[in-house]
Amino acid sequence: MVRTPLTPEERERGERLGRLLREARDGRSMVEVAAVAGISAETLRKIETGRAPTPAFFTVAALARALGLSMDDLVARCALTPAP
Repeated sequence: MVRTPLTPEERERGERLGRLLREARDGRSMVEVAAVAGISAETLRKIETGRAPTPAFFTVAALARALGLSMDDLVARCALTPAP
């Protein structure tokens, strides 16, 4: 299976998600948050650094739950803002 290359917008959205998750960890370690979410610390590291800009929905949902974030908030904060 060949993946379609990501658009610049998709990469940017992934970077925004990574920054948001990093900020939401608020001093907690990657290992701690990943364990609570049921994912590997390496997966969390890839998401936070933008190397995995399109994580699976259930991964994002598990991270949101582990960090006390609502999915609505994540969507609003990661969505691209429309041009004026």
